[in-house]
Amino acid sequence: MKKIGILTSGGDCSGMNAAIRSATRTALGHGVQVVGFRKGYAGLLKPDFLEMGTKEVAGILHRGGTFLQSARSDEFRTPMGREKAVRHLGEMGVDGLVIIGGDGSLNGALALHRLGVPVIGIPASIDNDIPFTDMALGVDTALNNIIYAIDCIKDTASSHDRAFVVEVMGRNSGYLASTAAIASGAEYAIVPEVECDIQDLCDQLRTRWEEGRSNAIIVLAEGAGRAQDIADTVKDVIGFETRVTVLGHYQRGGAPSVFDRLLGSRLGHAAVELLLEGQKGKMVGLCCNSIVPTLLETVVVSEKRQPDELHNLSLILGI
Repeated sequence: MKKIGILTSGGDCSGMNAAIRSATRTALGHGVQVVGFRKGYAGLLKPDFLEMGTKEVAGILHRGGTFLQSARSDEFRTPMGREKAVRHLGEMGVDGLVIIGGDGSLNGALALHRLGVPVIGIPASIDNDIPFTDMALGVDTALNNIIYAIDCIKDTASSHDRAFVVEVMGRNSGYLASTAAIASGAEYAIVPEVECDIQDLCDQLRTRWEEGRSNAIIVLAEGAGRAQDIADTVKDVIGFETRVTVLGHYQRGGAPSVFDRLLGSRLGHAAVELLLEGQKGKMVGLCCNSIVPTLLETVVVSEKRQPDELHNLSLILGI
């Protein structure tokens, strides 16, 4: 293998640059050329790329997002678009790809693998919804961002005797909501995996109110309900003055945590080593603190559900 390509696709997250840097330096250390494709799969189709040396990846480790940028490509979803991408890779002499992203990106990686392109995927999704990895890139940094925001909101909640519904990301996964509720001392977590009993929530808050605890934080995963509806119900049933804060894309940005810098470095290194060993069609993930490869065909058809005990713990500690 003489040349590999690297791209980031889907939603950006902190830790992607660490993975890019590590994969690039690992390849260069083996005498392998590296090209970085800009804006994900769209960069394969133009093609839009840059030659990657140590200079290009210097000073990016501490930066959030991805310096290669990311975008979604409708054209790549088509058979003709994928064949076009394979043709461009062949014309450029790219012998293998490292693809960093979430479930959509890994599905794209599998499609290229089935067309004969050696591919290794790296999981990157702040929702932590990718199976066969304990943590995906960006999760830890996002959690730290959420905790900082909730800590700030708590000051206002206690100053004004208010309840706050804080909406975090998590369309299909409540990992961020449950974990953030535990780590921030929130009173309640609402997640997509478990139907919310709004009456139980209000009963708990009423009990707190009667005990003299006149403020509360409710953490809501975006896929589990409408924040304003929950806030209105709490206000109507209990009389709590209730506010809504939607954290949105704030969660995805910022300097990566130490954990994400290390994880990105480990995953980037492992991805290139696997390609050079002749392995392909796999995703590298973190399992019990070891980097473990799993077939992409297995990853994309599997589902990751947050442990029930995580959500249960958030509810018990919120009493």
